[in-house]
Amino acid sequence: MREDSLPDLRGRQREWETLDRLLRSVRIGQSQVLVLRGEAGIGKTALLDQLCDRASGCQVARAAGVESEMELAFAGLHLLCVPFLDRLPTLPDPQAEALRTAFGLRDGVAPDRFLIGLAVLTLLAKVAEERPLICVIDDAQWLDRASAQALAFVARRLVAESVAMVFAVREPADDKILAVREPADDKILAALPELTVHGLAPDDARALLEQARPGPLDEQVRDRLVAETRGNPLALLEMPRGLPVEELAGGFGPSSWPEVSAGISPGIEESFRRRIGALPAQTRALLLVAAAEPLGDPLLLWRAADRMGIGPAAADPAKADGLMTIGERVVFRHPLVRTVVYRSAQAADRRAAHLALAEATGRDNDPARRAWHLAAAAEGPDEEVAAELERSAGQAQARGGLAAAASFLRRAVALTPDPVRRAERALTAAGASVQAGLFNTALGLLATAEAGPLDDLQRARANLLRAQARYWQTRGSEGPLLLLGAAQALEPLDPGLARKTYLDAWSAALFAGAMTRGTSMAEISSKALACPRPEGPPEAADVLLDGLALAVTSGRDAAAPLLRQAVDRFGGDGAATIQEVVRSTAAAVMVWDYEAWATPLARQIRVARESGALSVLPVALDVLAQALCVGGDLRGAALLTAEVEAVTQATGSRIASYARLMLAGARGREAEARTLINVTIAEATAAGQGCAVQYARSATAMLCNGLGRYDEALAAAERAADDTPELFVADWARIELVEAAARAGRPETARAALDRLRQGTAAAGTDWGVGVATRLSALLSDGSDADRLYREAIERLAPTPVRPELARAHLLYGEWLRRAGHRVAARDHLRQALELFGEMRMDAFAERARRELATAGERVRRRRVDAFDELTAQEAEIAQLAVAGRSNPEIGAQLFLSPRTVEWHLRKVFMKLGVSSRRELAGALNASGRTAESA
Repeated sequence: MREDSLPDLRGRQREWETLDRLLRSVRIGQSQVLVLRGEAGIGKTALLDQLCDRASGCQVARAAGVESEMELAFAGLHLLCVPFLDRLPTLPDPQAEALRTAFGLRDGVAPDRFLIGLAVLTLLAKVAEERPLICVIDDAQWLDRASAQALAFVARRLVAESVAMVFAVREPADDKILAVREPADDKILAALPELTVHGLAPDDARALLEQARPGPLDEQVRDRLVAETRGNPLALLEMPRGLPVEELAGGFGPSSWPEVSAGISPGIEESFRRRIGALPAQTRALLLVAAAEPLGDPLLLWRAADRMGIGPAAADPAKADGLMTIGERVVFRHPLVRTVVYRSAQAADRRAAHLALAEATGRDNDPARRAWHLAAAAEGPDEEVAAELERSAGQAQARGGLAAAASFLRRAVALTPDPVRRAERALTAAGASVQAGLFNTALGLLATAEAGPLDDLQRARANLLRAQARYWQTRGSEGPLLLLGAAQALEPLDPGLARKTYLDAWSAALFAGAMTRGTSMAEISSKALACPRPEGPPEAADVLLDGLALAVTSGRDAAAPLLRQAVDRFGGDGAATIQEVVRSTAAAVMVWDYEAWATPLARQIRVARESGALSVLPVALDVLAQALCVGGDLRGAALLTAEVEAVTQATGSRIASYARLMLAGARGREAEARTLINVTIAEATAAGQGCAVQYARSATAMLCNGLGRYDEALAAAERAADDTPELFVADWARIELVEAAARAGRPETARAALDRLRQGTAAAGTDWGVGVATRLSALLSDGSDADRLYREAIERLAPTPVRPELARAHLLYGEWLRRAGHRVAARDHLRQALELFGEMRMDAFAERARRELATAGERVRRRRVDAFDELTAQEAEIAQLAVAGRSNPEIGAQLFLSPRTVEWHLRKVFMKLGVSSRRELAGALNASGRTAESA
């Protein structure tokens, strides 16, 4: 380590070496992220201070979470971004407007939380173009959830922006944090690089104590302090303060120092409490107002102080004791000082501080923050304040989404004196909490609601919210039963809501598949069909529910007209939401309509990207990727799954990617596919997610058919076809089952599966469905019938988008012709199959066609591996988007990257492909048989 980079902090060489490497990396253009974890007083803030002091040549932005405002959306993020808000006009318009709305600079619809993260990423990257940027976030455990999510999003997407983000998190969490934390909150900063800060070594601890405590210090007393503080620097510095000199020097040890056996933090807090308690009353009051005001705004502090009759002189004792300074911002000596000031104050004093801050904020300046302070100032139930919180929930939602609105509504519940109104507000707050993913919070609010007077409809609504919260928490096998019960309770009270709930229950049963517990898709479908329909013309969702339910109870033939009507309703004028279109794709696949599956979904995804509705993208992208797999665009499917992975990595979320399973089965790369399939089956089985298991088994069957392992393919296909046999995944499995059974010498099994498959394909009547069934009929036929059926299958499949089915028709026909002795004709069809499989990169089927072609007497060269195959999935996607004419900012917005990171990836692509411009890149792309994907 260089001499000028040695740490000033005693005993922190290991930690400083890590921070020094971080600084050096940022200065040469590499982004860095680090989470410092450790107990209170362990030295995290001191390390952050030193990092900022040593960041010569860099810009520094600091923020800190504050306990009193951890439920005010984007409070922490606003504090970090305030110095850079003048750059907002340089951001793409949707991103700039999202930040203006989130920070209360304009009115508007609540921005998508992923769009907020992308906007902050772009903003910080632009700031770092001038000089490297160091972002320091202290006390991250107190950050409001919206800020924490946005900053974690940014941290996961940093690559080449000359930006460093360093978080400090207090651990273990105290009871106050645990009381407001949801299980998902623990994962917000998960998987980011971490450094745990431990106590000082005994020699360093003794040296620090002697350095900070001039004068005699008995050796035994010193060793006891070192041992009981476990080397915690702040405890070593604070706990001896105020203790009699004779006790420290006389060898008897202090009789009054704080008890630390329960942890270090209480001892440090007690030291701060003694110091604060010795200050004048007005100084303590000023400290309390500052602790309750997280923005660090001295003007707001002094306006509030003036309302309490506190003058400027009150700040002097706090400054002299090193507890707080007031300059351009209000700064506490340590984050723990703020915590101790606030927690140790009397409740009446805290209320007075918040009331003064509410008055100083003003109704017009920031009504949501004013309402929040008024709520904290309320002595007991207060309908006027509760109503103001309820009114402010709308503004809070516009800034921070449903989670912010839920926080305001929850406060309103606590302050509502009337039991009837309190119960209704609790239901409303629970609904907002469920939609925001705050499931434990929602369950607590439902308990509050049910303790009050509820009518039958309100109780039914409570049952529905409880079912949704419990199901969405786990997506497990009990969800369908919970939602079915809620739907039945709603039937006599609100048939429209009951039918929507039946559709939720049906979807949950689809997800749980064969692992559904306590009910079945057949029972849910039967009860849904018996539910009264609302008066007036049926909505599209009603038609969809009836079609899906009828397909289960009466078969595809009976359901086909309704399924077709639902497909037309959801895919027609574009009025449906992306979530509705995703749900309707089940109907499109059940009537074998590829265009109705893929086209409306691609359109909705484009709209979602343009509008910044990024949170709905992962599932929609995965469903579209499934369509691309079926259509043979495996490269496009891989790019979409890579985008799904980018979103989930950026947000720390997870979804079950069925498209990845389909892609693995179609590609036929055995080792890669086996690993994914085995992991999926194990995890999905443990979670009660039977649909994922069904997809995995269907993918196994396709993989093994491509490899020519027909017995294994048959076993997997039979299990997949039997799992929720009414659904489309079972249809796909039956395609594999018929081919595997025919090749394994089990024609009766093959015919039974084909008969079941034909029930759906005949009712649909599309070239896709009928063409597949005809191909499989040919496989089970002989002589002229087989020849005629193969030709008919190829004729039907040729004009469709489903190229893998066409290629497989050529392959089976070629195999049949070779076995019948028609080698010349066989080579023609096998050649076409090989070409199609090669273009699609269906490697196992391509190898099967190659072997057959060689057996038919033709020499076949193996496909050359081109340089494009050496690109990572993200590099390939960036290359395709660049060739499609997208600018770096547009590519970044789609892939949740900064333009500078896009440029960095493109340079790597150019090097790998040996090109130097986008025009040459387009040539390389076309030479590899790729086309730019525009979905």
